[in-house]
Amino acid sequence: MTTRDTNAAAATSAAAASAAAASAAGAPAAGFSVFGAVHLGYIVIESNRLADWRRFGTDAIGMHHDALSRDLMRFRLDDQECRFLIRRGPAEDVIATGWHISDHASFEQIEARVRAHGVPAVRGSDEEAALRGVERLLRFPGPKGITQEIYTTPVTSSEPLRMLASGWVTGDSGMGHVAITSARPTLLRGYFDTVFDARLTDYIDETISGVKLKIRFLRVNERHHSIAIAAVRGLPVDPVRTRVQHLNIQAATLDDLARSYQRVHELGFEMALSVGRHTNDKELSYYARTPSGFEWEVGWNPVVIDENTWEPSTHQGISIWGHEPVGQTIADQLAQLRHAARSLARREQTVRRLSGTGIPDD
Repeated sequence: MTTRDTNAAAATSAAAASAAAASAAGAPAAGFSVFGAVHLGYIVIESNRLADWRRFGTDAIGMHHDALSRDLMRFRLDDQECRFLIRRGPAEDVIATGWHISDHASFEQIEARVRAHGVPAVRGSDEEAALRGVERLLRFPGPKGITQEIYTTPVTSSEPLRMLASGWVTGDSGMGHVAITSARPTLLRGYFDTVFDARLTDYIDETISGVKLKIRFLRVNERHHSIAIAAVRGLPVDPVRTRVQHLNIQAATLDDLARSYQRVHELGFEMALSVGRHTNDKELSYYARTPSGFEWEVGWNPVVIDENTWEPSTHQGISIWGHEPVGQTIADQLAQLRHAARSLARREQTVRRLSGTGIPDD
């Protein structure tokens, strides 16, 4: 081990010890960052369309399916017992995101931060943890009413995967990303900075049907982004009905991406955007529409961030090529306008105690 490695290890050990001591006292440790210890681990979705979700997830996208009961099912991507939990209910939306925290010191630091800001954090029950395939579960309020959940230990399964895809990329990068539209984007960025030490990767400026959008991409580990926050520039409106605009998972091979795209078409599920390549993370992907209405992106081969060299920048447009809207009608555009107008009368949940005054765009 080099002197540099020894010093880095000592600093990490000291920071972890400081965090543990502070957490034991009920306070967050100053100067202790959880960046790199946070990974998107699972998503909880509520829907009354479980049969459609089973076909979509298993037969179209190509994930492993486990039926738990008439009202509960899970999808797997790898050896972890749960990556997506679908429970019966009326929301037709994402209701929680689960974050795998690599070590107990980082878990306790996040818990201490949340509690220190006066935000309630609740221990998940044994039943809730078992459904999610995790241990040591903590739940607390998140932006747009999406409960944020953290855990330290995923439960793995030795049961062989039964799925059409050859594999999915998870590991140290987490399993993909969540994209949100917001009328209060700077507050959402403040929230994820406070809780997870999220870093800005880059921006995209885009114009769609004459509407100017700005998208902020946040990372919590080496993945280009685990959270994307889009907003209409100059107007405090949210044009999307669902809390989440889209979810992303990363295919292991280009063939997996192409074959799932073909299956989505053949099985009659709606396509939102055709195959294309993004400007910022260079990911090749397409967007399908889920049975609950939000979009599902299957991607392949995005860039991995090198913290020593990466500098944030602004890209013009979301795509180098492709990602053309598929089947969008005037009625769809009018529906988005109605949702945007209604959002003016609603107070968006931002969890101000954690988002603070927000982080303005650079």
